[in-house]
Amino acid sequence: MSTALLEVEHLARSFQIRRGLVVARKVGEVHAVDDISFSIARGETLGIVGESGSGKSTTARLVLRLLDPSAGRIRFDGTDITALTGPALRRFRRRMQIVFQDPFASLDPRQSVEEIIGEPLLLHRAGTAAARRERVAELLSLVGLSAPQARRYPHEFSGGQRQRIGIARALAAEPELIVCDEPVSALDVSIQAQVLNLLRDLQARLGIAYLFITHDLAVVRHVAHRVAVMRRGKIVEMAHTEALFAAPVDPYTRSLVAAMPEVKTAPAIQQRLAVIAGAAAHRQTSLTSATLPGR
Repeated sequence: MSTALLEVEHLARSFQIRRGLVVARKVGEVHAVDDISFSIARGETLGIVGESGSGKSTTARLVLRLLDPSAGRIRFDGTDITALTGPALRRFRRRMQIVFQDPFASLDPRQSVEEIIGEPLLLHRAGTAAARRERVAELLSLVGLSAPQARRYPHEFSGGQRQRIGIARALAAEPELIVCDEPVSALDVSIQAQVLNLLRDLQARLGIAYLFITHDLAVVRHVAHRVAVMRRGKIVEMAHTEALFAAPVDPYTRSLVAAMPEVKTAPAIQQRLAVIAGAAAHRQTSLTSATLPGR
């Protein structure tokens, strides 16, 4: 019996191209995802990387059953979820959540933080109102925010803080797998590092698996245990992260790795960066100790 949490077998999704103002007729077909297979173990991060239009986000939506596949099978914890509908699909959704790309667009500006994070608990009828408020406070602490901030609204937070709220919302239903769809691409570089480190820390503490979608090779190298490279709807190469970066096999992968920028700085600047990095690490350690009890 397989020990994988998620197994994707020969998954495909096509979209029809239609033309015509009065009577639309099919003139072609786009294979957004074309016969891909992969698996994710519990507590593992699989990064999917590729250029825009390669099929990464379509793959994420298929796995979450936000789109129906044209072919193939998706098994979650040994159960085929490909054909789930109605109440069965609703029950499954607790076990797999998503963190969206844009923290400015993915939070309802009319809802307070407490309502945003508590909404999954309300939808799945988890606990009493008092228990949900307590859970929201716990989740805010877990992502490095404070309980009093639950009464505030999204416009009162920075981009990095909003993404932390999005992560807390994804954690609310205690999922086993979180799909991260370009979760740091809309953030400043310094904030990206904080959010990525938070995701890694949460994985170590909670044993969550991630399907991490990105176009940024530096990001995927930092967070992923294994990497799948997509091009034109197909996975052209998949390997453990360091092995893939050390010796990419597919020509497309080699071109992506070769295009990664190399940062070269003068010795004085390197020394200054080391001091800044050390101070940031000390501050992050202090924050983590204060907000994540039990470490």
